[in-house]
Amino acid sequence: MISNNTSRRNFLKTTAAAVALPAVLPSSVFGANAPSNRVTIGCVGVGRMGRGDLGGIMRIEGVQVLTTCDVDSKRAQNAAAMADRYQKSKGCKPCGDFREVSLRDDIDAVQVATPDHWHIIPALDAVRNGKDIFVQKPLSLTIEEGRVLADAVKRYGRIGHVGSQQRSEGNFRHACELVRNGRLGKLLKVEVGLGTDPGTTTQPVMPVPENLNYDMWLGPAPWKAYTEKRVHPQANTGRPGWLRISDYGAGMITGWGAHHMDISHWGMGMEDSGPIQIEGKGVFPTDGLWDVHGKFHINYVYPGGIPLSCGDTSIHPQGVKFIGDKGWIFVRRGFSDAYPKSLLKEVIGPDEIQLYRNSNHKQNWIDGIRTRKPTVAPIENGHRSCTACLLGDIAMRTGQKLKWDPATERFTNSEEANRMIARPMRGSWSL
Repeated sequence: MISNNTSRRNFLKTTAAAVALPAVLPSSVFGANAPSNRVTIGCVGVGRMGRGDLGGIMRIEGVQVLTTCDVDSKRAQNAAAMADRYQKSKGCKPCGDFREVSLRDDIDAVQVATPDHWHIIPALDAVRNGKDIFVQKPLSLTIEEGRVLADAVKRYGRIGHVGSQQRSEGNFRHACELVRNGRLGKLLKVEVGLGTDPGTTTQPVMPVPENLNYDMWLGPAPWKAYTEKRVHPQANTGRPGWLRISDYGAGMITGWGAHHMDISHWGMGMEDSGPIQIEGKGVFPTDGLWDVHGKFHINYVYPGGIPLSCGDTSIHPQGVKFIGDKGWIFVRRGFSDAYPKSLLKEVIGPDEIQLYRNSNHKQNWIDGIRTRKPTVAPIENGHRSCTACLLGDIAMRTGQKLKWDPATERFTNSEEANRMIARPMRGSWSL
């Protein structure tokens, strides 16, 4: 027998020489609460989205959050206290540097829910240190970053899961299965509608709060003077200003586009590919702090000549619409519509294409960690969905009709656009 305070890793290390054991032992060996069945998590980024993600994984049996990491010490401490209250323990340690999380031998997996410009570096660090990862969407700030992470997940044999939770909702899966099984006839086009964000005025320079490591928050992004609307509210976990600043994200084209373009790819069977032509126009603020797109319209062409129109809600309603020569289906969260209406009641047969079925996105990640089986939202798919969004942003900013090769992930007709696949990183930060 092993003592109660023997960790899973120590047990596996001391017995590995005597007998070959799986990386995660079945609960039947030692019981449901055995150390071999526990999954330990470190949470990097515990603000608006991160607290919600923290709450989601703490509800899963056999999961323990050991550390909460944030460059805002108040957020890290509050999240650690939240974890301890829920877990009825005092074992969750707050910290301010993601590298402390990745180096801990007692952590199995890392959850990343930082601002977009901070997604890839901590996720890469975790993967390279043998951790499985969950990364909030959009996966990356640049196409290059996403490709580096997707390749690393494959190289190191880690389980990577993206916060594309619409794949875990039945109405989205059903819509995509209808398309994939030809229930709409020949797919003629896809329409995607997204919301937009307003701009704002120029903001005054403000003193950096004592609880915020602002230089670390900027990280690889260019140095800019602190003002609260650049970062996040200090009084609450309300919607942060960085979402509307191009140094840290691309705006709604990635914020909501990562969700709806992901579903579009799933329905078209393009989850490991992407568009071959992109042309777009967008309205960008000419002054003020927030500088991402406002109203916009992007036209994509996918392999096989399938057109996809992505625009703000003055062009298409928020959601995804697949249009075939025998009918259409429209889907958004909690709602589906179709013509003919009978499509909504169609049943996909056992011999037809059936997409990955899952109803709990966070449970699916934990199950993947335990079984080493792919999840419903793997990193490669998340990279491809995010890439399509970033291609749209590049098309809007260049004003060019761009040709894209999904295999090489390069533009074939614009060196200007190719230079926008990556961004320089500040200081010593790198991939």
